[in-house]
Amino acid sequence: MKNKIWLSSPHMGGGEQKYVQEAFDTNWVAPLGPNVNEFENSLEDYLSEGSYIAALNSGTSAIHLALIILGVSKGDEVLCQSFTFSASANPIVYQGATPVFIDSELETWNMCPEQLEIAILHRLKHGKKPKAIIAVHLYGMPYNVAKISELGKKYEIPVIEDSAEALGSKANNKKCGTFGDFSILSFNGNKIITTSGGGAIISKNKKHKKTAIFLATQARDNAPHYQHSQIGYNYRMSNIVAGIGRGQLEVLNERVAARRANFDFYRSNIKNTNFKFLKEPKGYYSNRWLTCILTQSFKIRENIRLSFEKENIESRPLWKPMHIQPIFKNCLSFSNGNSEQLFNTGLCLPSGSNITENELEKVVGVLNCF
Repeated sequence: MKNKIWLSSPHMGGGEQKYVQEAFDTNWVAPLGPNVNEFENSLEDYLSEGSYIAALNSGTSAIHLALIILGVSKGDEVLCQSFTFSASANPIVYQGATPVFIDSELETWNMCPEQLEIAILHRLKHGKKPKAIIAVHLYGMPYNVAKISELGKKYEIPVIEDSAEALGSKANNKKCGTFGDFSILSFNGNKIITTSGGGAIISKNKKHKKTAIFLATQARDNAPHYQHSQIGYNYRMSNIVAGIGRGQLEVLNERVAARRANFDFYRSNIKNTNFKFLKEPKGYYSNRWLTCILTQSFKIRENIRLSFEKENIESRPLWKPMHIQPIFKNCLSFSNGNSEQLFNTGLCLPSGSNITENELEKVVGVLNCF
């Protein structure tokens, strides 16, 4: 059987084990400890911009806590990018609120500022001012941060920046993860760096970090006994997996360079000029977490995907938009058709930082048969 070529597998750097061993040697096998503190400090140093970071067990929990701190509750509406993974939208429902989905622009594949403003004006006209905007840097490409931040300020709606796929990306020399009123990161197994499972919430306000940690540790009041005045969650990152994160951060720049090299390899060696790549807008720098192509049709995309499958090569269609997902089909959406077209014709190619040149050549070999 042919060896599997994975879409985006974990890639250890070699320095993780010493931090994990340190946790065992000092008996810090808990959802707090030196690794958690140092991982947060290192992330804050990396992002700078006055960032305060709380390490959590997932990016999903980070979005959830951001919504809670912003006061999103039952009956509220949150404007959410439609072209994304469901984890961007699910926490809205956790709060009893309703997602309103916004379609994509073609320049970045992310939230369209024009559709966003149309949606804001529509909801204001109907007496429903949205409580938040969730915009996503998809596949490592920054969204239109200037325009979306401007709209957030203009209408006084806070922006949650979903930077789960974009650690190491930049827009106008400013790092992703520093643009939103709140920002989030993910360290899932397939991300640019991983802690096996994990995430982080980012704020410019130190009090918000403190509140996030309080909520993430079951909202235990300051008392000698277990006392709770509000609902809390078991969302804190473990000291063991934070050790993995510390080691992974040491090789982050190398991982970004490797992913960008994959993109360059594909763009240089795929012969079919009808396959389109997402270009970086001026001033943007993508970590190229996943390299994606657009084909001419759904039929061609599926033929390629099935050909990969026969060769034991993992690929994946671009995200199916939230506004056409069965669970969200009755939600309000502001659509221009772009995200559905991207879903129907787009495919993610194997893009791991540990993919070999021989494996890249096998992927390109299949594509060049079309």
